Amino acid sequence: MEEILQQFPDLTEIQIQQFEKLQSLYEDWNSKINVISRKDIDELYSRHVLHSLGIAKVIEFQSGSKIMDVGTGGGFPAIPLAILFPEVHFYAIDIIAKKIKVVTEVIKALELKNIKAEQMRAENVKHEFDFIVSRAVTNMPDFVSWVRGTVKSKSKHELQNGILYLKGGDLTEELADFPKATEYNLSDFFKDEFFETKKVVHVPLKG
Repeated sequence: MEEILQQFPDLTEIQIQQFEKLQSLYEDWNSKINVISRKDIDELYSRHVLHSLGIAKVIEFQSGSKIMDVGTGGGFPAIPLAILFPEVHFYAIDIIAKKIKVVTEVIKALELKNIKAEQMRAENVKHEFDFIVSRAVTNMPDFVSWVRGTVKSKSKHELQNGILYLKGGDLTEELADFPKATEYNLSDFFKDEFFETKKVVHVPLKG
């Protein structure tokens, strides 16, 4: 939590309380339905919450924007981003029902009104979004094929509409077919050694 408060000093009291509740909520739900590895639950704020918020170091979503989180798992990056951007609409999907159950219950407990979670395949989504966010659910070519049709054509942010992907390591080969992709090193923003090889990758899909 301390790192989150340092990195995002303008949080409201409500946002701080929501972030603080995450640890106990996920510990409780993880004991019933395992959505986060046992070792990671102790590092929830750095490995999940702060990692998710890395996207906010690259872009500030404008009020009214629509963001889809594909393969949300336990609700990352969607839930931390929904807390940080209360005026932005989030849609979190995963194909595993028990994970969506946890996400839905965490959303209820936090009283978040700007996020909806559903068991759904990305290929079956009929709505359009400004950005698609995700944490390394598959390789980029496959991911792009899943979501290409769900990105709005008109961009209203400095970054063009498309994908904001949290991933680590050498992505040269994976991004070979995406010459407009930009990699942002999270180690430029966060000091923890966990972030040494972690990145936010922006792949523009619409102009």
